[in-house]
Amino acid sequence: MIEQAYVQAGDKPTPTLKDIRDRIAKAVDATEGSTGLKRLACWLQMPVDSAFGKMMDSNCQGRAKEVGALLSPGKDGLFTPADLGSVRSASAAWTGIDTALKAERAVYVNGPAEHVGGAKSKFTTGFHVIVFLAVGKDADDRVYYLGLDPDVSATAESRAGWKALVAGEPETKPEEFTAAKSLGVVKSMILGDEEDGFGPLVRKYYVDTTAKFPKINRFG
Repeated sequence: MIEQAYVQAGDKPTPTLKDIRDRIAKAVDATEGSTGLKRLACWLQMPVDSAFGKMMDSNCQGRAKEVGALLSPGKDGLFTPADLGSVRSASAAWTGIDTALKAERAVYVNGPAEHVGGAKSKFTTGFHVIVFLAVGKDADDRVYYLGLDPDVSATAESRAGWKALVAGEPETKPEEFTAAKSLGVVKSMILGDEEDGFGPLVRKYYVDTTAKFPKINRFG
């Protein structure tokens, strides 16, 4: 599994944390929200034990493409690299990804679920898709990628955040989950409550850019 960590206030990726936050906030605000569930389905991948039965899907591919497009103001839009498990040169592939990110293009990252997903994810076999938004270095020059993983079940923190936000909501009547409520939930899970940070669905990924991704086991 790719090592992951949460964003720190002093992190300085390219584009900047503020730029990424503003980009996400604008896109979430503009998302069609005539029903609360519609906005949730766009931005979040619900855990398979979600009370919202209509949201019990594994559509990480479609969601990443949609969210990635919404978060790509740069020319040419969402960047989809070659298969990171079979590229001839991993280093060259990641150089291309860096270039796309610095040009304000989100990057579609597809890999084995157990490699790119979160430590607590309910989606543990086959593939999973996340979206990278920026690239940066820690103080020790270690490179990381800022990524959005819509999977609510991905980490202990994301599970706790989700439970706190939806507990007591109209579980038997999901159509009453309002557009206003969905807006608050999505922003809390992705942007969090701090102006210089993010919620539990945005994390730093320490990718080994010299190695190919493991092969996806499509029959596991």
